[in-house]
Amino acid sequence: MLANSNGLRMEIITEPWFPEVIQHLRRTFFADEPLNKAVNLCRPGDGHTLLEKHSLSSLRDGISVMAVTASGEIAGVVVNGILYGNDDTSRALDTLATMDDDKFRKIFTLLYEENLKIDLFEQFSVEKIFEIRILSVDSKFRGQGLAKELMRKSEEVARTQGFRIMKTDATGMFSQRVASSLGFATRHEVLYDDYCDQDGRPVFHVGEPHDRLKIMYKALC
Repeated sequence: MLANSNGLRMEIITEPWFPEVIQHLRRTFFADEPLNKAVNLCRPGDGHTLLEKHSLSSLRDGISVMAVTASGEIAGVVVNGILYGNDDTSRALDTLATMDDDKFRKIFTLLYEENLKIDLFEQFSVEKIFEIRILSVDSKFRGQGLAKELMRKSEEVARTQGFRIMKTDATGMFSQRVASSLGFATRHEVLYDDYCDQDGRPVFHVGEPHDRLKIMYKALC
């Protein structure tokens, strides 16, 4: 268990909590995240098979963190995973091309393609990177600095486990602000209006104030 914050306890997400974490994400992140919202990926409360598979795969890495009330209610989560080289991203992009879910495919094609334009592994001579993949706070607990605290606790986990680099694909202004406040720098960014299909039309119509994807990182040593 990690240190308490704002009357909440912070702890690593273990397998018995996975179902409740997925329920939390169905109510929040799955529908609220800017790119998910732009393509109407799913409605609040609804599940999404591919997103849940992606989330569970990351949770199994054992480095995700949640904030929980004294009564056991999840207030927020940060789903983290371990990234092993750009070859993993290339394989994921190839697998993505075979999927039938066009909305899901659009989102992750953007993320994978833009990540392949940089190489943090070579830049920092590392074989693995601590990646913040999902940051989600229940609406009842927003405006209390909880997102920042979850990311700060993630950094503690990363340092404890010997990671030298953290990164995140920050798709919205709020997550970008939180990352910047914790010392993350932007390595690469793309404006959503500049990311177009073969006919020159923007793939995503993301509402203000979210206008770009930022791939952000922080060196830990």
